[in-house]
Amino acid sequence: MADAPEYDIRHIEHPNPVPSATREQAIADPGFGKLFTDHMVRIDWHEDKGWHDARLMARGPIELDPSASVLHYAQEIFEGLKAYRHADGSLALFRPEENARRFNRSAARLAMPDLPEEAFLGAIRALVLKDRDWFPSVEGGSLYIRPFMIATEAFLGVRPAKEYAFMVILSPAGGYFKSGAPAISIRLGEHYTRAAPGGTGFAKCGGNYAASLVPQGEALASGHDQVVFLDAVERRWVEELGGMNLFFVFEDGRMVTPPLGDTILAGITRDSILTLAREEGLDVVEERYAIDQWRADAESGKLVETLACGTAAVVTPVGKVTAEDYSFEIGSGGPGQLTQKLRERLVGIQTGTVEDRHGWITKLG
Repeated sequence: MADAPEYDIRHIEHPNPVPSATREQAIADPGFGKLFTDHMVRIDWHEDKGWHDARLMARGPIELDPSASVLHYAQEIFEGLKAYRHADGSLALFRPEENARRFNRSAARLAMPDLPEEAFLGAIRALVLKDRDWFPSVEGGSLYIRPFMIATEAFLGVRPAKEYAFMVILSPAGGYFKSGAPAISIRLGEHYTRAAPGGTGFAKCGGNYAASLVPQGEALASGHDQVVFLDAVERRWVEELGGMNLFFVFEDGRMVTPPLGDTILAGITRDSILTLAREEGLDVVEERYAIDQWRADAESGKLVETLACGTAAVVTPVGKVTAEDYSFEIGSGGPGQLTQKLRERLVGIQTGTVEDRHGWITKLG
């Protein structure tokens, strides 16, 4: 079990924090991504100074020049992870060092500065402990953590910026999906692609998500929860959902997930599922899987479960897939046994009710 490192962060007193009674009322039913805590962390970078002026302060608007590079050339990256409460009242993170490493892989792809891992982890630790009273009382609640970096230099020109800001904010969170269905329904994004070879698909940057908003909106409007994207070259191979990785479980004990490359985000939950599924004795392989094969295997019964995974929703069963000309159900259309088992084990590790055999948990105190 690891401890998050300390990092030298200047604390600036909040002039007007949310009253405790108002806070308690808000966190009783926080929803997802709509409620935010009192504070944030900011660290600035300049090409002559490097990273400097780390401070924890009142959360508030960001002052930017209208010519700030992020507004024109989209130099922006982010991460997503959660703080969980254990039975002893302590708070813990799940594999945060992997978020720090992925953050820097994203930064490298977008020509942004590398952030020391101790700065990333130290900022999260300081903010979570400062705003721990915002932890929601709802069952399954967590503190969703959003670290991000933007280019702040006032300059109109196509080149990497010379100034950046790294920030962390917190959002008390409840459940991710609102449909209440036992399994999610997904729409095939037949006329859109999320990422192309050589692009930024593996990086966690806003442009990837912006490209998914139209097909995601169409999916929601037609009664589905998510959109699934195919590859940009052959328009045949299943890649990922708008914000989640996919796994396919077969009756013969095989489990397949699309292989990582420069078009698929290397999900930390995905990597954890690979480990846990192999411990369950499954033959887990990373190989390409075609949409027509997905349909045929579901209709023949060879495919018994499909699950989606990501930080926000953890592990979620996929019950139905719909295209323009056809649709098909997976298994019974509800949650499968393996999906439930993997979810229970993963959530158990995160919340401290299942033994952490892999050193994935970082205690914050």
